[in-house]
Amino acid sequence: MKMRTGRKAGCIFLLIKLLKISSQMLILKEEKIILRVNKKMIKVMNSEKKRAPLNRTLLLNDNELSRFGAKLIKLNKKVTLDEIVNKTIYQDLFEVLDYLPENSIDLFFVDPPYNLSKDFNGHKFNKMTIDAYCDYIETWLKKIVPLLKKDASIYICGDYHSSTSIHLAASKYFDVLNRITWQREKGRGAKSNWKNSTEDIWFCTNSSNYKFYVERVKEKRKVLAPYKIDGKPKDWEETENGNFRLTHPSNIWTDLTIPYWSMPENTDHPTQKPEKLLAKIILASSDAGDIVFDPFLGSGTTSVVAKKLGRNFIGIEKNLEYCCLAEKRLEIAERDKTIQGYEDGVFWERNTLALQKKIVPTIL
Repeated sequence: MKMRTGRKAGCIFLLIKLLKISSQMLILKEEKIILRVNKKMIKVMNSEKKRAPLNRTLLLNDNELSRFGAKLIKLNKKVTLDEIVNKTIYQDLFEVLDYLPENSIDLFFVDPPYNLSKDFNGHKFNKMTIDAYCDYIETWLKKIVPLLKKDASIYICGDYHSSTSIHLAASKYFDVLNRITWQREKGRGAKSNWKNSTEDIWFCTNSSNYKFYVERVKEKRKVLAPYKIDGKPKDWEETENGNFRLTHPSNIWTDLTIPYWSMPENTDHPTQKPEKLLAKIILASSDAGDIVFDPFLGSGTTSVVAKKLGRNFIGIEKNLEYCCLAEKRLEIAERDKTIQGYEDGVFWERNTLALQKKIVPTIL
């Protein structure tokens, strides 16, 4: 009788083990199928788009998709900070948030799908009411709050469709300090409305104790009406290439360029933010070695700029191609730390690249 019971228990144990192995093999097979499908999709998309010879848009070949895909991680249990720092998590945000360590994030930057109907490489987002979009924001925002340190800063991106909902949701959890409005110089004109050429970034903090370093984000601008005292410039510098002043940044940003085909940071992501935009935020609201977190990573701009500026990062993205583009850009960032529009510790106006190379700025 005991022999039969023991044999039965052994069979059950063996059956459970086989089921686990089968399950793991099924998951592995599923991921390989997804990888093959993505390779085919990327190949089709790359062949469909005719690109100019000087086009510098970053693309992925089959080998890169496999190589960078191997660097991505997935979570199925609680993890420590060391296990995820400087990693790209290839997973849906809602599958991951419960596994992340609390009180670990210094700077939280989020660029969620705006309240528009848009296709993100096969992942579709549909426009909803203001209240419904507010509820959508809260579904992930309330889970991220415990992950933030007490002195953390928060930046939430949106446009005029989204901003009302963002303000309502953010004010429930954070101190809302400002709304930054930045100008996109790209976009089609409108015949029956004003051209939509701006976006918003809501600046919030987790408490009244937070980091903000204005000296790191001053802007170098041309002086149009130079003022002198006793024949000497007042708060500006005189150079062979013009007169310049370092100015305090405002909440209106007009010096940004949307990534396009001739810029080395450009990818095919439809809503990619400029590296310069992230540089302003990261320098103003974090220190070297801090943790910067982006749960809608896209093609990796937040992680890339964090790396270039000596910060640590954690990124979450559910699209394989975008994850691999992020990893490719991170690899490039190991040898190239340049950020277009940021030179020698100063942010420059648009279309001043030639001047940036000629002038060594003096901090006044």
